[in-house]
Parts: sequence; structure tokens; C-alpha cells
Amino acid sequence: MKTAFGLVSLVVVALLLRSTALSVLAARGVVLDVLAFVTVLWALKSGEGWGSTFGFVLGLVSDLDAGHWLGRHALALAALGYVVGRLSRSLVRDSVRTQLVILFVVTFLHQTWSLLFELRGPVGLGFLLGRAAVAGAATALAGTVALILVHWGAGQPLFGHADIQSGPAH
Repeated sequence: MKTAFGLVSLVVVALLLRSTALSVLAARGVVLDVLAFVTVLWALKSGEGWGSTFGFVLGLVSDLDAGHWLGRHALALAALGYVVGRLSRSLVRDSVRTQLVILFVVTFLHQTWSLLFELRGPVGLGFLLGRAAVAGAATALAGTVALILVHWGAGQPLFGHADIQSGPAH
């Protein structure tokens, strides 16, 4: 019950941020991909099962909200949530470098996938990749700073250590 409430709450907050405060920045050419950011957070915290579920639910609601190709965000965010959740088993999840790299890669992939639907031929491919790279860098920097501030305010690790299955000591 606690996880379901958290999932719904984070989906609502992410969509509100995307359609209000962050839309002003996007209109000026700076995309902070809150959908990729919260999918990464949820997947790092909860693993691949909940990561893919969260990504799918967030993406589907986002697709319904935006009124474009149904499943466009749902497919990408579900797959990315699964991969990040799977990787979270072996990552140092509270490492600033890890968070920065994961946020950049996931945002770049999500933005590239989303922008491919707007591509009108091979001429715009360079622009698309440049725009995805800028969004990846902006989201990675802003997201990592936000995680540092939350970690500092909480005074404890946000994600804990990777799941390491220890065998019997010999």
C-alpha cells in the first residue's frame, strides 16, 4: 500500500512539474526531463520490477496527458526503469558520479526516442542528437544537485547499498 501511494504521488508530482514550472524552461530550449529523472529515482530505490512498472504507469499517463502517440513514453520509460533497476543491484547508488552518468544516459535515450517521432528525415538527425545531449546534460546536472541537497538534508544515504548476496563465510 505504501509503495502504491508513493508511485501515484510521484507520478502526479512529476506530471505537474512537467506541465507547469519545467514547461517554461522547455519553451526557452532547456529541457529538464522530469519523467526520466523520477523513473531513475524509483528504479534505483525499488529495483527492476517496480522500476519498469513505475516507468510504464508514468509514461502511459504522460502519453494520455500530452495527447500524442499512445505508448511513446510508456515503452521507453518502462524499458529504462527495468534496466536501471536491474543495474541498481550492482551499483553504488549513492555515488554522485553514478547518479550523474545514469541520469545523463537515461535522459539522452528517452529524449532521443521521444524526438524520433518528430523527425522529418535524416536532415534533422544532428539537431535531434544535439538537443537530446543538452537535455541529458541539463537533467543530469540539475538532478544530481537535487539528490545531493536531499541527501544533505536527510543526513543519511538515499538508496542504501547495492544488494549483495553474501555466501557462507569460510
